[in-house]
Amino acid sequence: MSGASRMSLSPATTPGAARDPLWLRVLLIAVTLLFLGLFLLLPLVSVFYEALRGGVRLYLASLVDSDALTAVRLTLLTAVIAVPCNLVFGLAAAWALAKFEFRGKAVLITLIDLPFAVSPVVSGLVFVLLFGAGGWFGPWLTAHHLHIIFAVPGIVLATMFVTFPFVARELIPLMQEQGSEEEQAALVLGAGGWSTFWRVTLPNIKWALLYGVILCNARAMGEFGAVSVVSGHIRGRTNTMPLHVEILYNEYNFQAAFAVASLLALLALVTLAAKELVEWRARVDMRSAAGTAAGEEK
Repeated sequence: MSGASRMSLSPATTPGAARDPLWLRVLLIAVTLLFLGLFLLLPLVSVFYEALRGGVRLYLASLVDSDALTAVRLTLLTAVIAVPCNLVFGLAAAWALAKFEFRGKAVLITLIDLPFAVSPVVSGLVFVLLFGAGGWFGPWLTAHHLHIIFAVPGIVLATMFVTFPFVARELIPLMQEQGSEEEQAALVLGAGGWSTFWRVTLPNIKWALLYGVILCNARAMGEFGAVSVVSGHIRGRTNTMPLHVEILYNEYNFQAAFAVASLLALLALVTLAAKELVEWRARVDMRSAAGTAAGEEK
């Protein structure tokens, strides 16, 4: 078929081809931009405006406050513990679910999705019923001087529970689509299990894995509901950054509340930038792989 024939059959030049009128496209774009401006950009700008309204000196003083620094350290500590644990669990679960067939597979997938279906407040309450003073394990923990509820371990456990699906849910569809042919070929050629994982499986899922870690970290640092239940709101000890913002706001200390909230907003912006970078690198790798495959076919 000639080039002219192909052009004559294209949707843009075919007589009677459906095309939205200009006014409709402009209206839809305007509505979309208005929605984004009102519900996304305006709240973000207002956070930084309120944080800096009293001046940079007061803004910095709110951030270097001892309680604020404790909240930042606790938030980072929680993320440092919860994210690697969920990384290991997500990798193991995705590998098992995508590469193997076994009884109870559907049940395991349902359990992975459980934190998405349960309210974070209910998740925190479950840990209180298990490890609280009147809970199932409360008397034993008290007798051995172990503190989980209203302490750092409870905050970490609650955060791990609400964030553990993110890595697994990013990896499972990709690994199921890739199949297990490459792993089987590596095993046939004499590679061991760890060698197959590091040299075959991990390179194929690295960008999805990093994407899941980014989302997991963002949720871990911004979690409020479950952590609020198990923390006890002990100022300077068990308050993470979201809880510290709530306490400051309830005390009508709006300057300090928005100052700390601006750190969480910056975290969101960094997360979006990292997400876009990972997606861009994934697209570059896909185009490179497609180009390599096309060259080999020629």
